Amino acid sequence: ILSHSLQAKMSRPVQARRLEGIDKNIWVEFVKLAATYSKVNLGQGFPDFPAPDFLTEAFTRALSGGNHMLHQYTHAFGHPPLVKVLAQFFEKLLGQDLDPMTNVMVTVGAYHALFCCFQALVDEGDEVIIIEPFFDCYESMVKMAGGTPVFVPLRLNPPKDGKLMSSADWQLDPAELASKFSERTKIIVLNSPNNPLGKVFSRGELGLIAELCVKHDVLCISDEVYEWLVYDGKQHIRIASLQGMWDRTVTIRSAGKTFSATGWKVGWVVGPDRLLQHLRTVHQNSVYHCATIAQEAIAQGFQRELMLYGKPESYFVQLPKELQQKRDWLVQSLDAVGMKPIIPEGTYFLVADISQFKSDVPDVPNSDEPYDYRFAKWMVKNKGLAAIPLSAFYSEAHKNNYTNFIRFCFAKEEATLRAANDILQKWKEEKTS
Repeated sequence: ILSHSLQAKMSRPVQARRLEGIDKNIWVEFVKLAATYSKVNLGQGFPDFPAPDFLTEAFTRALSGGNHMLHQYTHAFGHPPLVKVLAQFFEKLLGQDLDPMTNVMVTVGAYHALFCCFQALVDEGDEVIIIEPFFDCYESMVKMAGGTPVFVPLRLNPPKDGKLMSSADWQLDPAELASKFSERTKIIVLNSPNNPLGKVFSRGELGLIAELCVKHDVLCISDEVYEWLVYDGKQHIRIASLQGMWDRTVTIRSAGKTFSATGWKVGWVVGPDRLLQHLRTVHQNSVYHCATIAQEAIAQGFQRELMLYGKPESYFVQLPKELQQKRDWLVQSLDAVGMKPIIPEGTYFLVADISQFKSDVPDVPNSDEPYDYRFAKWMVKNKGLAAIPLSAFYSEAHKNNYTNFIRFCFAKEEATLRAANDILQKWKEEKTS
């Protein structure tokens, strides 16, 4: 009898309802596949080259220097030297006076910043507009907060002249975007430069979003983690600097992407105190505090960049130049073997069309799994090259419209990109022999 009653107690559901339908995660699956099979991993978005010397030296100084308080708690919402320099740095770019204590908040990477935003600002039944393709956690985090994601796709207008596609060929349809706004819309999520496409939204597109936000009294969460990684002389425009947007925008940034140190997990949000005060409530009831020494080192990195702003020796000038070369190299490799790359205007990523490789991995009719998932899994297991399927960045309803593309990360050492090129060339020879 006793064992029966114990069993009965344990049969009730244990998970919270808000986790329903969001337990699957592409990164868990594909990171494991890459670790098991890949010779070359162009899947996950992290550099395999070192962070800059000035940053690692600042970390070492902080670690071994005389200030033992750097091993203890600092201010919960951001280490004072870091929030101070971030306020100085970004007030110039936003045309706003920033108070380090109320307009800046440090988080455990940009991922935690996103979590704070959705938990603090989304209420049961609120609609959140997400532009597709999107970084996959936006949808899960909105649902977890009780909100309803509403998707609006970037529409592809391919060039007619046989030229390679660019991420700029993926555009918002103004009428379609406007139709998604309703009295239930609370927030629009913007990600520029966009992961996975590498699209840098133009001033016109951002102006359209801003106009709709003001008209419908909607907030904007602007994920700008790739803000320094723009190519071909393109300009990254910060939506919070546009008319009427400062007061309704929370902007998210990342030291991991800014300084090529993704494992340090230092992110931050910038915005008006009327919004950030609610983010601070979530922050203090989730992580409460971020690693002091990493914040100290990032503060020193920004002090250096503040002095060198716009000069050739600035890391923010050098890094995009290096990455543009890496991008062009991977574009050539993919194009040479018939995987048609979409040239990104920014970020670490480029998406390639795999239509010409369909004979290698035939479609399985009536399969639940999108074709690009099967292709990416086959490629890592049989060729040793890891990439991510593009349909992972779409909602369930639209996944099947985008199954002929995969995403590569080009923020890699030259040797890694050369090894990827060797795999692709060998594959092409096998196809033609």
